[in-house]
Amino acid sequence: MKLSTLILAAAIPCTVLGEGKIAIEKPALVEDRDARPPKTEEELRYWLQNMVWHHHFNHLEIAAAIGLERGDEIDKALGRFKIHRNAKPKRVADAPLLVLPYPGGRHPRIGFLDGAIKPQRETKVSIFAPWDDESYVVADVPEAIWSNLGLTYLAHTHVPTIWTRQKIELKPLEWNRREDGTFDMQRKLPNGIEFGTRIIPTRDAVHMKMWLKNGTDEKLTGLRIQNCIMLKGARGFTAQTNDNKLLRNPYVAVHDDDRKRWIITAWDPCHRPWANAKCPCLHSDPKFPDCAPGETQHLRGWLSFYEGADLDAELERIEATGWRK
Repeated sequence: MKLSTLILAAAIPCTVLGEGKIAIEKPALVEDRDARPPKTEEELRYWLQNMVWHHHFNHLEIAAAIGLERGDEIDKALGRFKIHRNAKPKRVADAPLLVLPYPGGRHPRIGFLDGAIKPQRETKVSIFAPWDDESYVVADVPEAIWSNLGLTYLAHTHVPTIWTRQKIELKPLEWNRREDGTFDMQRKLPNGIEFGTRIIPTRDAVHMKMWLKNGTDEKLTGLRIQNCIMLKGARGFTAQTNDNKLLRNPYVAVHDDDRKRWIITAWDPCHRPWANAKCPCLHSDPKFPDCAPGETQHLRGWLSFYEGADLDAELERIEATGWRK
């Protein structure tokens, strides 16, 4: 049975219109055929804790993410592992910012969904705000890679890539979760190009590193990268406008509805700072130097949160950390 046929009004948000009428708000989900069932009990426990404790998924979203039947099967698993929202462990004081792999199931965008069909979770991590452990941004790193060959990689389905034109399907991957709290992923494309990302949470910021190796016989040029910071999960930052955003190469920042809090991201070297109001999202899109056969190039990225009124001083402080080196 298709997952869409299982939606019940009692299980999803709704709006009372008056005179007893109710408008059902169907959540944006990844289709059930794209679910990734855990292969072990340990993996099942991990993803359920991730979804229930931190992302606050409902049963419909859990089913879309990992393929369990929406009713008894999910309830039995949650009961077996004693997972419920009130059992979430408390965070250690002065711990690094919380970063988790994004589980999929729930679409990470509010709007422009037709521009990101079947989003792939292996490039996406959730970075949680220090002021609200239920608010997070989803960093898609990378969302896309262009080169002189054309659109060389895309972390969802939208415009054709050089692989979809050849009817080549890239296999699903997952983030490697390291004991030191870092995450990394890497992919080798059919033509020998390899790329990867490393996520390094600290107490004050999340550092990101990206690399690309040219495994082809020809020089790669025009290596533009699209890295997306999606704001759907960040409470107070979801207005579909660019009026709340600042672009100051390489920094791109957004303030909340009260103008008291900011989310800041940057990549070096930055090719294009911009924002998409419909998603809404932030971009500090970098560009790799031209890459000769056998050569590897590197990029560095930053994401942090700021509470205060002097954003200029905060950007100066960030720059003084030397994060680009």
